[in-house]
Amino acid sequence: MNPPARRRPIQQRRIVLICAIAALLAIGAATYWHLASPKSKLSTHTPVPVSTAVASRQDVPVYQTGLGIVQASLTVGIRPQVDGTMQDVVFVEGQNVRKGDVLARIDPRLFKAALDQALAKKAQDTALLVSARKDLERYKALVLLEAIARQTVEHQQATVGQLEASIAADEAAIETARTQLSYTTIRAPNDGRIGIRSVDPGNLVHVSDAQPIAVLTRIRPSAVLFSLPARFLDDVRGALAVGAVEVTALDQDNLRPLSTGRLLLVDGTVDQATDTIRLKAIFPNDDERLWPGEFVNARLLLKTLDNVVVVPSAAVQRGPKGLFLWLVTGHNTAETRPIKTGPSSGDLTVITSGLRGGERVVTAGQFKLKRNAQVQIRATSSTSPRPEGIR
Repeated sequence: MNPPARRRPIQQRRIVLICAIAALLAIGAATYWHLASPKSKLSTHTPVPVSTAVASRQDVPVYQTGLGIVQASLTVGIRPQVDGTMQDVVFVEGQNVRKGDVLARIDPRLFKAALDQALAKKAQDTALLVSARKDLERYKALVLLEAIARQTVEHQQATVGQLEASIAADEAAIETARTQLSYTTIRAPNDGRIGIRSVDPGNLVHVSDAQPIAVLTRIRPSAVLFSLPARFLDDVRGALAVGAVEVTALDQDNLRPLSTGRLLLVDGTVDQATDTIRLKAIFPNDDERLWPGEFVNARLLLKTLDNVVVVPSAAVQRGPKGLFLWLVTGHNTAETRPIKTGPSSGDLTVITSGLRGGERVVTAGQFKLKRNAQVQIRATSSTSPRPEGIR
């Protein structure tokens, strides 16, 4: 094959390659002009869909919440005060009792015998004293006649004194025996509710027993012991200085109110291990919704912020220069506004500066926004929901 014939296929391939490159350039140019067309430019200004809320002015209570445990206002272990055999248990487990009600009885026979013995001893000593006093009077008359020695009178006076002392001791023994006998009847020391009994009739009970016969509790009223970070100590003391401080007991999910009471006291020291303060609140608990040993959340009302601007917490954004909000202007464009915030909860935040009531803020869709971007409001509310309180 001659050289011109060999060069012809090479030239044909070059022509095909050049045509392909030209076609690609043409497609790229057409795409560029299409994207740069007015219609495409118009598409870049498509409104950004956002959700908004309207900032409102409200009186906002400021709360602090701490985990606490319910404590009965009175807890008494019912214990025997004398050793003996449990003769009878009168109470029914779980029943309410009044102060003085009979709860149980211990066999009283030994204690009654001790009382009878003490009474008999006093009677004996009383009779001896009567006789000794008569002898003393007779001896005094005889000594005046010098019929007996004065020493005999002095000895008789000592005998009378000894018998008088014996009678005083007898009276003390009688009172002790009577008290011991009264202890065989176990009575309720206060109003309250009796729990589960630990001793059945027929068992021997002792004063030294570690476990009580039963436990009596009074839950109306009830207390709640809870803790708060020590940094709130000044706020709590300030609230107490103004007047009664409201405390609400909520369930463990912090959703359902159980009872409302007041703060009773702040413990005198800060727990250095946890940097917390202990507080005690008291609740009427007339409906008995608080139960001893139950864990609850104690919500303490520290103060109320009057007529402050409130927005949903989702509207608050953090940037390189601090906190800010996206606002929707009257022309449905977005702009940023630096702000300062006050107390906040999971749902609401107090705005202390940078925002007025009635301004519309973006609560969702902020990540798509740029300054002066057109927005399309897909959900809004005329006023922010009234808060249950800032915590």
